[in-house]
Amino acid sequence: MIRHATIEKNSLLMLVLVLIVVSIGGIVEIAPLFYLESTIEKVKGMRPYTPLELKGRDIYIREGCYNCHSQMIRPLRDENERYGHYSLAAESMYDHPFQWGSKRTGPDLARVGKRYSDDWHVLHLTNPRAVVPESVMPGYPFLAKTPLKYDDIEKRLRTLAMEGVPYTPDMIKNAKRDLLAQLDPDSDDADALIESYGDNVQLRNFDRQPGAPTELDALIAYLQMLGTLVDFSQYDEKANQR
Repeated sequence: MIRHATIEKNSLLMLVLVLIVVSIGGIVEIAPLFYLESTIEKVKGMRPYTPLELKGRDIYIREGCYNCHSQMIRPLRDENERYGHYSLAAESMYDHPFQWGSKRTGPDLARVGKRYSDDWHVLHLTNPRAVVPESVMPGYPFLAKTPLKYDDIEKRLRTLAMEGVPYTPDMIKNAKRDLLAQLDPDSDDADALIESYGDNVQLRNFDRQPGAPTELDALIAYLQMLGTLVDFSQYDEKANQR
């Protein structure tokens, strides 16, 4: 008690002791990071976005979808029951920037992939109230009429590769080819796309319209892959074993 009172009455001594404690705590927290290659646990199934998905993500950001929809399911029971398994850090490892969000006017989209059909997405993005009467989301009918601009896709992949996304020189070189191949599963280049990005790439005409790719194609391709890359049944089995 006497020592405690001495410290409280001596502001300079207290400051020195506080600095010592904070320094020790900082060293304990920071020092281990210098011995780790990455603080993100590697998860089987994760891959970079395909060129088409990447363009869809750019449109998602451009239209401000992140202002109303988060992509981060918190480890809370009510969120897990509604949206699915809580989000893993590895799911955002190739996001620049990440789409966690800070506000939910609409539902979280971290697991929206394959939850609805392409036709549902086409109708929802064109006229949200046609499928969700109480929706306050604006419609985006112009996406189906707007040709997708992808002349810069090689530069986009190259820039992300500089940020650490594992796009190979071949992926960058063949970006335009892969973008078009994802929209046509019968094309000769479809197998090359699968070889580059894996079996979990979805190949089809997403906007259900013939002709050149549209912005709607890209946005639906992006939405349909969200939350589909990781096999969460493995995590559920481990949780049940505990």
